[in-house]
Amino acid sequence: MDADVTTDEVAVPEPHPHWRRHVVLFIGGQTVTLFGSMLVQYTVFWYLAIAFQSGVTMTLAAVFGFLPQAIVSVFAGVWADRTNRKWLIVGADAAIALSTLALAVVMLAGHADVWVIFATLAIRSIGAGVQTPAVSALIPQITPASQLMRVNGILGSTQSALALLAPAIAGGIYAAAMAGANGSQLALLPVFAIDIVTAVIGIGLIVTIPVAAVRAADATTGYFADLVDGVRYVASHAFVRWLLVLFAIIFVLTVAPSNLMPLMLVRSFPAGEQGNVVNLAIVEMAFSVGMVVGGILVATIAVRANRIRLIVGSSLVFGVLSIALGLASSLPIVFGVMVLVGLAVPFFSTPSMTVLQETVEPERQGRVFGFVGIVMALAMPFGMIVFGPLADAVPVQAILVGSGITTFVVVGAAVRLPAGRRAMAEAQAMAANRVGGAATGE
Repeated sequence: MDADVTTDEVAVPEPHPHWRRHVVLFIGGQTVTLFGSMLVQYTVFWYLAIAFQSGVTMTLAAVFGFLPQAIVSVFAGVWADRTNRKWLIVGADAAIALSTLALAVVMLAGHADVWVIFATLAIRSIGAGVQTPAVSALIPQITPASQLMRVNGILGSTQSALALLAPAIAGGIYAAAMAGANGSQLALLPVFAIDIVTAVIGIGLIVTIPVAAVRAADATTGYFADLVDGVRYVASHAFVRWLLVLFAIIFVLTVAPSNLMPLMLVRSFPAGEQGNVVNLAIVEMAFSVGMVVGGILVATIAVRANRIRLIVGSSLVFGVLSIALGLASSLPIVFGVMVLVGLAVPFFSTPSMTVLQETVEPERQGRVFGFVGIVMALAMPFGMIVFGPLADAVPVQAILVGSGITTFVVVGAAVRLPAGRRAMAEAQAMAANRVGGAATGE
């Protein structure tokens, strides 16, 4: 593919007359599927934190849960640009559900080794690596450009509302099952069953949406040529490079240490097995309350706000809140700070995705979002490789304070450097031109 291909040369279908219905179906399918995945994610990590109380174990869970996603994202971005994105999403959802079913069968057969769980986390991570760039690239394919920020905000707030319910439901189901299973891995089985059912429902909704593959009209290049083209594009696109660096900073210094929150609660605020589950669920619910409010604000009040300012401002806020979590002296304070952390997330994630959708050509969006997935998936285990073992030597609170200070300093430097300023100015100009052209029909 020629690096100079423009959007005028690409066979990108106009939004369907019933695009609103298709967006609702897509958001509904993604939300239902995400519900089951959230239940599994919460309960598996809670089980590992409570049963082992080890930073190394949590590190291994993060590595198996995110590193495979980074590896497969190298290829998944190209697949999302060369094939029908809808069927990539459906295939990934089905593979994840089948892995959950296989784990349940293995556990029922009496195999309780923790490596079985790690293997399943790896398979689910591969599915997420295939799905993530396809989802991000499909949204602008079925949504008018002028509505992208709003739709992304609605998707974020809908999923945040779900995230408010999921930990409470996961905590209730897991605590009840734990009592009946005497704390064994069999307490995970009811959650696995729900994950399989929700995957089937979500797939059923998504397959009803008419989606065409996005290909250049004269596309004759091979797979690896497309991959190389994607690498060159990312390397030459100043804003994409800058945003990928910012994603890496946030995921290494903020998101990775946040995975130690269950460990901090179990160690610093012990409440017994079922009490620990309740506290872990409340923390997740507090985070989700903030995300719901933040998603609503982004989709309404902040829908026309400057994307770059939202990204930078929320990045700095993450550093401040990480310090606040490390200094929290009681559970109510922890819960309150987690609300604020959740509130800040949509102000980072929604404008980040939107500005990429606005500035990157449709025929390259799959590959670009694939690289975003690679950075996020690599940053998480990389951060945990450092912070996980460190958590067995020093208090988690000290790690949170240190990472928060570092985040504040590094993000500030990324914004003030000349290269960062040029990248942000370029993104604002490109986004304005593209949205303006879409609004006038150009």
